[in-house]
Amino acid sequence: MSKRELKKKLESFDKKKLIDLISDFYDKNKSIKEYLDYYVNPDEKETLKIYKIKVREAFYPKRGFGFKIAFGKKAISDFRKLKPSADSLIDLLMTYVESGVEFTNDFGDFDEGFYSSIESVYYDAMKLIDKNGLRDNYKIRAHEILKETENIGWGFHDSLSDFYYEIYD
Repeated sequence: MSKRELKKKLESFDKKKLIDLISDFYDKNKSIKEYLDYYVNPDEKETLKIYKIKVREAFYPKRGFGFKIAFGKKAISDFRKLKPSADSLIDLLMTYVESGVEFTNDFGDFDEGFYSSIESVYYDAMKLIDKNGLRDNYKIRAHEILKETENIGWGFHDSLSDFYYEIYD
């Protein structure tokens, strides 16, 4: 069914039927529940805190050992879908990068995919910082990340430096 067909069908529903349908989705789908919670009560600061915890747990899980890059990237993607402010999104992206860099410094080198993921998120953050005129808000934090990567190999530090110096002279 196309989106247009869906809209047409939903328009034929009465208010009670729509409320029942949405309530059923709310009960059965965690991502819909999170979206509707945010939509009905958009507390961006609290929601950001929750997603920062999710991102952090991708590298430092509550139980056991082992990172899950996909879990952190999904948290970013889910947060992005809520259409938060650029500042909150950048904050979450920087949290991902900081957590990945800290994890590397704590446990040693990882594979190319690990570093590529962190590099791409850092690059996205730098683009958003520049696009939204938030350079002053993130200059120190972005530079701290560079300092923390100085002893990490595989060209990781060089890539992050390139992204940083595209934005900051």
